[in-house]
Amino acid sequence: MGITGSAATHASVIDMIVNAGMITKAALLMLGFFSVVAWGIMIAKMIGYGRARDDSAAFLQIFSKHRSLDDIYNAAKRIKGCPMARVFMAGYVEFESEFRVVSSEEKTGDSRFFLGKIDGIARSLERAVSHEVTLLERNLFFLATTGATSPFIGLFGTVWGIMEAFRAIGLSGAANIAVVAPGIAEALIATAAGLVTAIPAVIGYNYFSHRVKVFETEMDNFSLDFLSLIEKNFVKRT
Repeated sequence: MGITGSAATHASVIDMIVNAGMITKAALLMLGFFSVVAWGIMIAKMIGYGRARDDSAAFLQIFSKHRSLDDIYNAAKRIKGCPMARVFMAGYVEFESEFRVVSSEEKTGDSRFFLGKIDGIARSLERAVSHEVTLLERNLFFLATTGATSPFIGLFGTVWGIMEAFRAIGLSGAANIAVVAPGIAEALIATAAGLVTAIPAVIGYNYFSHRVKVFETEMDNFSLDFLSLIEKNFVKRT
């Protein structure tokens, strides 16, 4: 009895979709597109963010164990999917280009530098962090758009379907519940589809936005640690 009732309900939902008007079907088709793309983005982000988290943990271990910045840089180049490693490489390149041993200090073997040069590295790290955050946020706007617009698309399909149902009632001249109910039910399918599309997208957007903020905080903290390391070992106050 339960299985038969479930099958009948499933069949009736399909029948309502098949019998819906063209505008309602167009709304359902659009919602289907939004849903498929949104789920694809969420799955890709879940995999990508998980890999970035693991790579960042591996890079931090390398950074904490190695003493030489050259060794860290060579190891970072092998970790291609790590935003934190790319931030380090950007700072390291700036470090190599800006820091020069003062000629008088080269003769004495002093390998320290002047403090003023560290500002360029700080700016380079900030730009790298901003760039990585932009990459991490890529396509999240689609989730926000899906969550914001899908209920309205569904509502539009429902309103249009109800208008068509009442128009058909007016033409037929019959206003009993048996005539009204099927048209209203078909129209409400669009609203249900809009909510089914929007709710996962909103949850996904909020979750992944939080993950991006965590990545950004970790990269900012790493940048400060990197600058502290440089200031401690390569900079002297004048």
